[in-house]
Amino acid sequence: MSDSSPLPPVRLRSEAELARDALATPLLSRAVRLARWAGPDTRVGAGGELVDEQLPAAAEALGLTGDDAAASASEAWRVAVDTGLVEVVDEEEGTVAAGEELALLTAGGPQDVLGIWLTAVEAVLADASVPDLDGIVDAMDAGGEIDLAELDWDPEAEAEFLDGVLGNLYLLTVTEDGPGDGPVPLPALAASMIVPDGMGEPTNDVLEQVSDAMMRLDDQFRVLEPIGLVEYQPVDEALMTDAEEAAAAEGRAGVDDTDVTRYGMVRLTPLGLYGIRARLQEAGIEAPAVGELVDKGADVLLDGTAGFPPGAAQAETERWLARREALEGARELLAAARGSDSGAPLRRLRCQQALSLVGPVAEPALREVLDDPELGGLARVWLTERGAGDVPAPSEAMVFWLTIDTLAAQLAAEGISAELRALVEGLAQQHGGFFAAAWRVEHPATADVLEAMGRIHPDKKVAKEARKAAFKARSQRGD
Repeated sequence: MSDSSPLPPVRLRSEAELARDALATPLLSRAVRLARWAGPDTRVGAGGELVDEQLPAAAEALGLTGDDAAASASEAWRVAVDTGLVEVVDEEEGTVAAGEELALLTAGGPQDVLGIWLTAVEAVLADASVPDLDGIVDAMDAGGEIDLAELDWDPEAEAEFLDGVLGNLYLLTVTEDGPGDGPVPLPALAASMIVPDGMGEPTNDVLEQVSDAMMRLDDQFRVLEPIGLVEYQPVDEALMTDAEEAAAAEGRAGVDDTDVTRYGMVRLTPLGLYGIRARLQEAGIEAPAVGELVDKGADVLLDGTAGFPPGAAQAETERWLARREALEGARELLAAARGSDSGAPLRRLRCQQALSLVGPVAEPALREVLDDPELGGLARVWLTERGAGDVPAPSEAMVFWLTIDTLAAQLAAEGISAELRALVEGLAQQHGGFFAAAWRVEHPATADVLEAMGRIHPDKKVAKEARKAAFKARSQRGD
């Protein structure tokens, strides 16, 4: 995942809701109960772990039974220690006491709770990157040291792989044309980390790597689910004997959803979205969230939502407008939309989209800019679409300027998209002399827009006219 550009914005629940979710996660809630259960007679080993003799009592305090009860209690205790809910007060005696963080769960605010949960997540992620204990025991040398070569385990690489998987899952979740809140098939997620971009049919070697990755992820997601990071439907045990078939499932034609679910399905929870975003930000990756701009000026809103997908941009703008009186909000938006810099066309497009959310009360603000060379065309469109009377007709120069501005904004927002291609073809078809007039438009993006139209238009003759017009525009500006 590149850190050179921001990710699509995520829509998060409120911190109060997320804090409640965190406290309800099985692993943290058990850690809290053990922290409150611990007393003067509780004893721990050199690493802060509960001594074996106390594990049955800890499991009983958590209401756990069965073969895994002691292991689950031990895991919850490690989280209690790692998060500061419990502190070791005497290493020689192995005694413990309630940690300062325990009081924050009741006396602190949502951010305090979420901070403790994030610490727990880091501890669980570290555990998830460790191979099974049997493998570790087999890889120990005579001196009790772990032979990493024998174990075939690179701790740093394993942690990076899991980070990459969770990053891809986050990106799939926040991308508007992705699965959203829906689960992602485990084969697809594993393939996103293994299969090279542009590869057609995966080779047998690549399929085997995907299969191995799936099995690792199956174990890891089982570890991550109790802390509330993901919801996970494990791989069907019946398929474990044919892992290659599982790896190829995503690429087979005709596999229905009920079949795909047998190979594992995973989704980030709302709490998981919060947690992965926090980790991305800590790693220096820009990961915006809807609602962060509500208290900023209109200039920050328009620039900040410039790279947002349409749905997220509208959600952010709706929240921004809800904090302001409609007429003053419209005036602020229009003022921020002015400019001749490279980002101005996209700001005006976002302004136009924002104003579409404002009712008739904003009409005075639009009438105030009818004579503005940069905003007059936009204002006429808004007023006309709402059936306002006495809207002056635009001059030919204003129509051409607005056309170039709109095309420049579309190029900045989406690049050469199907919508832009249709718009370019329509313009050339409806206005036979478009290029003869367009190169004279005094807009900073005129030459770039005409050059793009030359690349886009399928008709070679029209495309040549566009390129000639672009050359004339550059010559006029002295470029």
